[in-house]
Amino acid sequence: MASSTSRGGPTAGAVLRRALMAAALLMAAAAPTVAPAGVFNPETFTLGNGMRVVVIPNHRAPVVSHMVWYKVGAADEQPGKSGVAHFLEHLMFKGTDKMPGRRFSETVARNGGQENAFTSADYTGYYQNVAKDRLGLVMGLEADRMVNLVLAESDVRIERDVILEERRSRVDNEPTARLREQMHAALYMNHPYGTPIIGWEHEIRALTRADAMDWYRRYYAPNNAILVVAGDVTADEVRPLAEAHYGAIPARELAPRLRPAEPPHHAPRQVTLQSPRVRQPLWMRSYLAPSYRSGETQHAYALEVLAQILGGNATSRLYRGLVVDRALAASAGAHYNPGNLDLAEFSVSLSPRPGGPARASLAELAAAYEGLIADLLENGVSEDEVARAKLRMRAQAIYARDGLRTGARVLGRALAIGRTVEDVESWPERIAAVTVDQVNRAARAVFVDRRSVTGLLLPKPAS
Repeated sequence: MASSTSRGGPTAGAVLRRALMAAALLMAAAAPTVAPAGVFNPETFTLGNGMRVVVIPNHRAPVVSHMVWYKVGAADEQPGKSGVAHFLEHLMFKGTDKMPGRRFSETVARNGGQENAFTSADYTGYYQNVAKDRLGLVMGLEADRMVNLVLAESDVRIERDVILEERRSRVDNEPTARLREQMHAALYMNHPYGTPIIGWEHEIRALTRADAMDWYRRYYAPNNAILVVAGDVTADEVRPLAEAHYGAIPARELAPRLRPAEPPHHAPRQVTLQSPRVRQPLWMRSYLAPSYRSGETQHAYALEVLAQILGGNATSRLYRGLVVDRALAASAGAHYNPGNLDLAEFSVSLSPRPGGPARASLAELAAAYEGLIADLLENGVSEDEVARAKLRMRAQAIYARDGLRTGARVLGRALAIGRTVEDVESWPERIAAVTVDQVNRAARAVFVDRRSVTGLLLPKPAS
């Protein structure tokens, strides 16, 4: 899934999506090798307890980003326990015997650092951004709470209420978020990607301290974690610190990561949500799609190019055809992120120009979209469109290299779903190798109505 939740400020999902997009653009401009002129040029090693360590040197400033990724997320939850992965993410800030209460966060702040955490369907991550000479400090803090978390019943009750309020403010009171949640539930009929990362409200209310501690003891272990350090460091500097703080933590036996498979889809579905909070109607469609790891994976790179052609910018097919030429839409875009452990989705969102009746406007917009897709499937994309899509990706890429956390996020996410450093570093040459025929075949494979969910967001007069 593309969405994540975090402890505050902008959602980690939004931050991560921006970082991944920037990184994807960077990869397109980088040399297609894993030699010194590669994408992020990481240095890697593994501790004796199985913890993977990735170091991404970036010497522009004397700061580092320290991240620990656990290879477990909301899609690994047992039925009836939705939200427990995100619940524990919050509770991880409640302290240990060594750092009780808010001492962890206060220590990071007192040393000039920033911290946060995020939960996705496939992984959970924690990070601190600090001065280089504070790296050992935050490693010690993170290693301590990997094994020594202490939870009081009062902390559990308080944080459960915090998460319920987070759900109310970010989902229940946001019509677009509510529609997307319902669409995911319809798109994934059997796979847990259809369950919201934050959890269903009635199941959040039932989560207990025992649920959180069971999750913690089952999955929070060094051999289920990835340490990524990016910034003004080298592997030679990071290795002794990692061995001192994390290396002494014993590995634990881990259960295999098993999830139910998605069955064949035989009929398209539609979800309609009306709300007095809606000011601007919205039409969305999501198609079940392959990822790097699941489904017809040979289409993943071509689908990334297709997303650029279809909805990447103001010259894309959707924007040009529906916003500029026919003046039916106020906005139009397409999104595809293949970075799921299991099946992904290819989504399109269209917003009609204000003025007309909402249902009629959406119906007209949907018909125009169907015509554009029919033309795409019949006549295909052109050599010029493919070339320009790649050029746009390369043109924007250069600016992403300055980001301290971009490489840490991209590599952390890739490794957390079982991909390799080489997969990330070879992205440019794989995108460069995408052909027109591959893009057209990918479009025919994904734009299949029976594997889609259409969402309508409509205004409703207040009662």
